[in-house]
Amino acid sequence: FLMNISIVIPAYNEEKTISKVIFDLKNENYNDIIVVDDGSKDNTYKIAESSGAKVLRHIINRGQGAALQTGISYALLNNADIIVHFDADGQHNAKEIKNLTNPILNNQAEACLGSRFLRKQNMPLSKRIVLKGAVLIIWIMYKIKLTDAHNGFRAFSRDAAKKVKITSDKMEHASEIVEEIKKKKIKYQEIPVTINYTKYSI
Repeated sequence: FLMNISIVIPAYNEEKTISKVIFDLKNENYNDIIVVDDGSKDNTYKIAESSGAKVLRHIINRGQGAALQTGISYALLNNADIIVHFDADGQHNAKEIKNLTNPILNNQAEACLGSRFLRKQNMPLSKRIVLKGAVLIIWIMYKIKLTDAHNGFRAFSRDAAKKVKITSDKMEHASEIVEEIKKKKIKYQEIPVTINYTKYSI
């Protein structure tokens, strides 16, 4: 039984990286790639389309949370079994998607959240401090113990994706997703992922 895995990529002015991101995904045999162009001023839409992704477009820039929700709704309409959130700036590694989808395929989790703190990697110190602060806030607010509260690399089963409603258009959607997981009692796991920090992605 082949699972239909949809990759949702919110993108805003990512013409420099989007074609490589799509190429790397296709290279790993992910063909259901949904790019949500969030009102870009550059050629993100054209490049994503000619690279072979399905491209949805917001006519104005609404923010990453809104772009994700648009992509998720579309994926659900098109019978996705698993939905993966993936960044457009080249920070995420397409080879690691299977680590996030396997626990869902094996019914060990309904949601898998990437964490850059479960294995050692180079990261700017200021970034580390901010991210660790976010983890503490998530714990205080939602009593969910995560090692990495704001990682955009995640996977959800179809049922979990239906339950998680993102209403925050901007970046606070990351906390909202965690809150939804807690509220709806979605079974989750954290999975180590590598984040590729480049001058561009930072």
